[in-house]
Amino acid sequence: MGQIVITEYMEAAAIERLSLAHVTLYDPELGMAPDRLRPVLAEARALIVRNRTRVDAALLAAAPRLRVLGRLGVGLYNIDLEACQARGVEVIPAAGANADSVAEYAILSVGMLLRGAFQDTAAIAAGEWPRERLSAGREMAGKTLGILGFGDIGRRVARLARAFGMKVIAHDPVLPIDHSGWAEHGTKSVGLEELLARADAISLHVPLEDATRGLVSDRLLAAMKPGAVLVNASRGGVVDEAALAAALRSGRLGGAVLDVFEEEPLPPGNPLAGAPNLILTPHIAGATQESNLRVSSLIAARVLVALAMD
Repeated sequence: MGQIVITEYMEAAAIERLSLAHVTLYDPELGMAPDRLRPVLAEARALIVRNRTRVDAALLAAAPRLRVLGRLGVGLYNIDLEACQARGVEVIPAAGANADSVAEYAILSVGMLLRGAFQDTAAIAAGEWPRERLSAGREMAGKTLGILGFGDIGRRVARLARAFGMKVIAHDPVLPIDHSGWAEHGTKSVGLEELLARADAISLHVPLEDATRGLVSDRLLAAMKPGAVLVNASRGGVVDEAALAAALRSGRLGGAVLDVFEEEPLPPGNPLAGAPNLILTPHIAGATQESNLRVSSLIAARVLVALAMD
């Protein structure tokens, strides 16, 4: 049994740092095995998770000594925050540690989708030569990027987009119009309808909450500029997957990249299967060698401080 329990992947150097200070149990399979996890939490003072460990009231009940919960990432959708607060458990996300990784993923995805030339490797290797079709791609320079959600990651995406010569507009109903971030990142604040009508590419950077669940609906997709492309590296559930698949199959949407999904892994029969001009990745936009080091180091340091103050 460990005073610190780590249920998902964490960098070795960070685990060693924790182990030198406290008894530490590291088992990256525990997050998907709640029946095995609950018994080892009896003496735990700290629990460290990623996004696949569901921390709910039942799990917290198995950890009477728990004082701190470290999240190797920023999304807290797998954590019952009210239950943690009621139990006096401090929740520590790795705020900002993987923001550059997500921003890079988003802007590279926009470039791939607009160019439309990177999904025919097997055909070319087999002797086909679709040069005419693949020469019809679009450049990023001069295009308009619409960013939904202009927080930290959205602003980093805007900075990268401007480096590629893109015009940047954004919609964020929470961020005041006089916030310095708009001018600092050369971004115009617009209403949602204007963004949909003007943007050649849209990148989503919003949390999953009641107001954003199913935000990208058939109505929103129909309002997008014909041929526009969509990137979602924010939260699954923001996009109506069936509506997106239909928009891709109709040809009205130019393409999409999704890194997050309503259910992960995707269940059999998911409507996205076989949709054209679609690139899927398994929730790794924020996961790189560099960001994993930053995230792990940050959480290890903050958990140790929290335990020292307990």
